[in-house]
Amino acid sequence: MTADVWLPIPPDEIDGLPEGPDYRFWNGEEDFPADPADCAFYVVPYMKPSPLCVRPMGRMSNVRVVQTLSAGIDHVEPGLARLPAGVRLCNARGVHETSTGELTLALILASLRGIPDFVRAQDRGEWLGGFRPALADKNVLIVGYGSIGEAIEDRLVPFEVARVARVARSERTTARGPVHPLTDLPSLLPEADVVILSTPLTEATRGLAGADFLSRMKDGALLVNVARGPVVDTKALLAELETGRITAALDVTDPEPPAREHPLWRAPGVLISPHVGGPTSAFLPRAKRLLVDQLNRYVNREPLRNVILTTGASTD
Repeated sequence: MTADVWLPIPPDEIDGLPEGPDYRFWNGEEDFPADPADCAFYVVPYMKPSPLCVRPMGRMSNVRVVQTLSAGIDHVEPGLARLPAGVRLCNARGVHETSTGELTLALILASLRGIPDFVRAQDRGEWLGGFRPALADKNVLIVGYGSIGEAIEDRLVPFEVARVARVARSERTTARGPVHPLTDLPSLLPEADVVILSTPLTEATRGLAGADFLSRMKDGALLVNVARGPVVDTKALLAELETGRITAALDVTDPEPPAREHPLWRAPGVLISPHVGGPTSAFLPRAKRLLVDQLNRYVNREPLRNVILTTGASTD
């Protein structure tokens, strides 16, 4: 096999890559490392803007696999129509669960225990005591129960939560209990003290946490978004935050990032982290393991992991 593989990590830094392909390093630089028409396996640069990621795709006339290093694929969707039929799009399931699960718990604990207030008080040299809510004994609702949702529940278990309810696109049963369909949200939201969004961004989830969703959350509840910004209707969230009825912890926002003057920065009861669920020290070793596994499967003509769709295939 002599077709090119484009990698956003220098190939000499990845142990175990199979022999055969010509490996080209490209992490979004202006100049391409080779003719995109010769690329058979395109690994999309990580944490780069969508226009940059899709820029070579229209010229990749012989590509067979597009592999993201993110769990979401929305940043490459604009380029899919430019690809030939039969291209498999794979995501990075297994890479970000650890980091995103950690951040989710950090956001929940920081919000409930008032860590941002403590930091501001420290800057003022002020001892800010008081009584704060604990995560223990809370009802938690996870909306989006894929591998990241599962990882979040794994990390909730030691905190003695009262109950975890799970919601996904379709109903199913897991070893930990039932997974409810999205249609059950109206009855589940009023019982949840903490609502975690970890769902992919699709047409079904865009604006999911809108005015009706948020109005059903119980007084004092915390909304945590580690999914994508547009899953939440920002205007509707701001309206609820201004009343003080609910609070929010957001790793993603819409728009992202908010302009300096955007009211989200100054809304009461909101903690914002700058989309850092994935980029930690845990990312690189897991990304490398995924790429080695996928490329060995590709070279040996074995089924690939994490295939989200195939271009040109019917969705009926």
